[in-house]
Amino acid sequence: MRRLKIGVLGAGHLGKIHVRCLKELPDHYELVGFYDPDQATAEDARAQFGIRAFPDAETLIGACEVIDIVTPTTTHYALARQCLEAGRHIFIEKPLARSLDEGRALVELARRTGLKVQVGHVERFNPAMLALGGIPLDPMFVEAHRLAMFHPRGTDVSVVHDLMIHDVDLVLHYVRAPVREVRASGVAVVSRNHDIANARIEFENGCVANLTASRISLKQMRKVRFFQRDAYISVDMLEKQAQVVRLFDQPVAAAQALELPTADGTRYITVDMPQIEPVNAIRLELELFAQSIVEDCSPPVPIEDGLRAMEVVEMIDRAIAHAQARVLRRT
Repeated sequence: MRRLKIGVLGAGHLGKIHVRCLKELPDHYELVGFYDPDQATAEDARAQFGIRAFPDAETLIGACEVIDIVTPTTTHYALARQCLEAGRHIFIEKPLARSLDEGRALVELARRTGLKVQVGHVERFNPAMLALGGIPLDPMFVEAHRLAMFHPRGTDVSVVHDLMIHDVDLVLHYVRAPVREVRASGVAVVSRNHDIANARIEFENGCVANLTASRISLKQMRKVRFFQRDAYISVDMLEKQAQVVRLFDQPVAAAQALELPTADGTRYITVDMPQIEPVNAIRLELELFAQSIVEDCSPPVPIEDGLRAMEVVEMIDRAIAHAQARVLRRT
């Protein structure tokens, strides 16, 4: 496989993780270097990884075929546009951009240039989610909880854009129907943006997703549950575990099959724990991105998916604002 010359924009906490993963993919990438405007951060990354620190973004972009953008959301649009206009493929962390106008402009530019763009919705590559690969998912109700302890990193955007967007992307990936209505509420507790939020998303096919995200919790949690006809699937993305409960009308040959008496006769329940293979999700998404470039096929999370997640996130933000305005009118 042809090695791609790649550079990383941003060497903060997540940027360093990307650098480490890229160094572990020598068959796919030649890591040219990185750029970070913070001198102390840049020096720390240079010393830790022994790679070149470039003096500015333009010089790094000029030396590479692919750019990995791991910078604050507020900088995504300008950097991504600069890369695309220079003819560079880009991997860009979620969310795609700061606003829908910026996101739509990037989608249009990517289509016009024909360059590959992958958005870093990393939970699609979580080992527990990958373990469901052979299980048909057609959920009619989804419940997700994503809780994290407070950290100043990421508070430039609301918890909806920072955390809930992961679950929004997962729901959109499995529920292939237009969104009909969104209701939501949120509270800014310790930052200027919402730190805790809940959203109820109704789809045209009748599916409902109930999502909760918080970055002010005392414990961490990343769980999603899918309910569908004759099946219940539970995924713990933090503990890397999955459980699949199925119902059958006929007896099944399974070690853990249980009988369930109902008004319509006996049904049969099986409980499976899919085998979880150890996977570095960030390394895998970067590896698959390289394959999409070399093989000239669609990235696993194309830019259009990143925009669609943003569109729903914006609907959630508007629903929160509407709910808050309604409360203020009552007081």
